[in-house]
Amino acid sequence: MSEPVRIELNEDQALVLFDWLCRLNDRSPAAGVTHQAEQRVLWDMQADLESVLLAPFEANYNELLAQARNRVAGAGQ
Repeated sequence: MSEPVRIELNEDQALVLFDWLCRLNDRSPAAGVTHQAEQRVLWDMQADLESVLLAPFEANYNELLAQARNRVAGAGQ
């Protein structure tokens, strides 16, 4: 087994990525996925993010996601 690779995301980035992965993984087949291993990695990333994020379980998830998207989009300005 290969060594783990760590990627650091702030909470906003993680939430935006999680939401995108959920939408991507809901498609069958997922857009651009050409190998079963790619799909496995996407599912694993989604599960890893789901295990550490609280926002997806909040009643105001859509509002929290919109705020995170705005902060991430504005970070490059």
